[in-house]
Amino acid sequence: MKRREFLEKTTTAIAILTPPFIAGLPSATLAAKGEWARTLILVELKGGNDGLNTIVPYADPNYRKFRPNLALGRDKVITLNERLGFHPILEPLLPLWNDHQMAVALGVGYPDPNLSHFRSIDIWDTGSDSDVVMNDGWISQLFTESSPPAHYAADAIVLGRYRPGPIIGDNARIISLANEPNKNLKKASKIDTASNLRANPALLHLLKKRLDLREAAEAIIAKRIENVVMSNVFPDTNLGAQFAVAARLLSAGVEIPVIKLSINGFDTHVKQEQLHSELLGEVAGAVTTFATEMKAQGLWEKVLIMTYSEFGRRPAENNSIGTDHGTSAPHFFLGGKVKGGFYGQQPKLVDLQNGNMKHTLHYRSLYATLAREWWGLDAYNIKEKSLNLIS
Repeated sequence: MKRREFLEKTTTAIAILTPPFIAGLPSATLAAKGEWARTLILVELKGGNDGLNTIVPYADPNYRKFRPNLALGRDKVITLNERLGFHPILEPLLPLWNDHQMAVALGVGYPDPNLSHFRSIDIWDTGSDSDVVMNDGWISQLFTESSPPAHYAADAIVLGRYRPGPIIGDNARIISLANEPNKNLKKASKIDTASNLRANPALLHLLKKRLDLREAAEAIIAKRIENVVMSNVFPDTNLGAQFAVAARLLSAGVEIPVIKLSINGFDTHVKQEQLHSELLGEVAGAVTTFATEMKAQGLWEKVLIMTYSEFGRRPAENNSIGTDHGTSAPHFFLGGKVKGGFYGQQPKLVDLQNGNMKHTLHYRSLYATLAREWWGLDAYNIKEKSLNLIS
């Protein structure tokens, strides 16, 4: 992809998120402790990724019993140990695995799982129990313990069209780089500052916050990433474009604690095989190129990638040669500080609950790992233990 085409596709929008997605600046009373020079790259696999065909229990005969059509042949699976292996399309990730820079958390889920897309992703976003409704994202809750430095352009950057999720909160400063910037910027500029605002201090305060973030976004796009030259050509996919923007931001020296990316389509109820393979291939291609670029820029140890999804899929395939909403699933950690390998236990296919796999690792253990091991926070609101997978 040519440089101009890249910029047109990936930086043609600057959207400033407004309440309930964003409100004021971090409180000046909060100490700026924490390893905020490190960036977390969150990759949301929207729709509920099928864990059994991602990390494949190829040695378990029940796997093929449940999936006479969708089970991957043992000769096709990339073996990682005597029991588990990669989907073959994930082969580009194998060097990272072999270099112990990729960890797989197995059986990730939570008690009393909810199989609604909307409710379950809300649980993941807020870090709540399944019977508790919370408003703020789990990362925004961490920011109340310790805010990122005030001189950072923002607390988080969201790439693509999807909601901020874990960063939602009244005190989070979020920049969204979407696809159609002019519409969003014009909305902010059309507010009548000459009359309405003088009579409405609250609206004036809101506008100031919008403009502050708008200026930060414009500075990032116009003055920082446009002049960055990449060493690698990113895949011409939606996720590849998002990772390319993330690479440009970091290579340009933009200080940002969180960058959120998303890839849609994992709700594979019908004819799953080809679609799921294509989606995993898009993830593998984008992640591998990003890792290669970060290594070339000397930044690989300063970034950590984590995947997440609202749930997994059922072990048994359905009558449409797809899979329905399930429960636990594996997720990936990748980065120069990752201590690679498997963490947790693979759920047993002989011990199901309502036809679904029981989780063996609470999803908040992933958050505890990010909070305590990556950012060095106390994370007093997360009771689960971290996984000891970051050096």
